[in-house]
Amino acid sequence: SVVNNEIRAIVKTATAAHFSFFDAFLGQLEQELDKPARHTVRSRVHDVARYDARMEAVNFTLNHDDGVSDKDLKDADVILMGVSRSGKTPTCLYLALQYGIRAANYPLTPDDLDKPDLPPMVKQYRNKIYGLTIKPERLADIREERRPNSNYASISTCKQEVADAQAMFRRFDIPFTNTTHKSVEELAASIMQACGLKRRF
Repeated sequence: SVVNNEIRAIVKTATAAHFSFFDAFLGQLEQELDKPARHTVRSRVHDVARYDARMEAVNFTLNHDDGVSDKDLKDADVILMGVSRSGKTPTCLYLALQYGIRAANYPLTPDDLDKPDLPPMVKQYRNKIYGLTIKPERLADIREERRPNSNYASISTCKQEVADAQAMFRRFDIPFTNTTHKSVEELAASIMQACGLKRRF
């Protein structure tokens, strides 16, 4: 898969078997896509910049997982908020890895849900919050694997927490989506669109 035509020509002169991806498929691809190939190698500088943007986003996301720190929270592109085990962490990591998005997340605890206001840590960033919800039955199954036969995993607890979280989202006009039947890829795409976020690399 040598891009440079001159180098490919040299390789062809070798007394060895030579299988060229470009010779075999490039013409067909150009015809199918109705677009000529550029025959250029992507800049290494671009690769480094892309890698740096991805790692910066991942580090930010790891440092702001589960509401562990409000340091530099103002720099977040989005703050995912939802009850425990609703899919916040994997979605944040996917957003960081695939799009370079600085995604923080905040877990809504029973104490948060009992109060009439948004949690103090995220209150001033209400315009960056995106809510995740989930069917109580699915939540109970997930929590049961983590803490079997606990109040945390009981269906009554799950129903109450999900209802309270959705009420909070509606009260403060926070957009939210149900994660029950969505893959992390679908969730990330819908969040990117809903929040008007752009890929960083």
